[in-house]
Amino acid sequence: MRRIGLFLGGVVLACVVAATGFAGDTIKVGIVDTYTGPVTTYTNDVRDGFQMAVDKINAKGGVLGKKIEVLLRDDTFKSDVGLTLAKELILQENVDILMGTINSATALAISDLAKKEKVPFLVTFSKSGKITGEKGHRYVFGMNENTDMIGRATATVLAKKPYARYWIAGDDYEYGHAIAESIFGNLKKLNPKVTLLGETWWKMRESDFTPYITQILAAKPDFVIVATGGGSMVNFQKAAQSTGFNKRVPFYQHTGIELSTLMPQGQNAPEGVFGTANYLFYYPDTKENKSFAEEFQKRFHRHPKSGAVYGYMAAQFLEKAYAKAGKIDKEKFIDA
Repeated sequence: MRRIGLFLGGVVLACVVAATGFAGDTIKVGIVDTYTGPVTTYTNDVRDGFQMAVDKINAKGGVLGKKIEVLLRDDTFKSDVGLTLAKELILQENVDILMGTINSATALAISDLAKKEKVPFLVTFSKSGKITGEKGHRYVFGMNENTDMIGRATATVLAKKPYARYWIAGDDYEYGHAIAESIFGNLKKLNPKVTLLGETWWKMRESDFTPYITQILAAKPDFVIVATGGGSMVNFQKAAQSTGFNKRVPFYQHTGIELSTLMPQGQNAPEGVFGTANYLFYYPDTKENKSFAEEFQKRFHRHPKSGAVYGYMAAQFLEKAYAKAGKIDKEKFIDA
């Protein structure tokens, strides 16, 4: 396992190719992700950021004389579907690289497959620390921050706050539990006086948060760690705004202040939400980031969100690794 950061997908129609060429003349990248439903506020940026970088690489002649070809698959946010699609990409399309996904459970399943089939897997959005930690291996690479990093950073700030009585609430799946455990576990180490009053877990794609909010408010916590992912990020904030939850108890969400979560709400996003974000299009105020943000805005007519950076970085990583390897070979790619 390795975690790579360079700085800082493809825009396709069903299964569009990013470059023309005969079989074997391209580097095939198979992307499994969710391209239907609310989570596209995150995944479309990964796709577009990757494609933007790929187009520039291909315009220069590709990598080692080969253009990058992109094959997209929509897993509809279902792990079993994602695994089936990854198998198809490996066994039928003979992809050189796998990429994805926003769903941590799907990423873990595909990671096991990548290890078995010895295919490099670039994880672009899933954040469970298990992916590159406990269950990490030679063939999996993380392109973003994970729950271990998020937990330490968030706990460092919360430990300095006066809150003592905490509640955890979130999506009942891998990422939700991973980020909640990481934040509170790190917080407890930094401030042993904090207590966990209870936990609330709802099913994925929950649409009615009212009974959960009622339960949480009845417990009267000082602070709530909201462990939501995907479309639930936006939906929970909408519920917090409509019920006045955010005015009665402070709460935290990772990416809660990031453009992916705020844009779908327009002017109706709740105020006072604690959040972390690893990228904002206006920060850092550097020449490189300004250039990236302006290029993305010009091409896609919207500001880049964090996913755009993940996708762009994945393409950079791919290009540099193959260049260092000196040939299109899976094992040499990993060694590089």
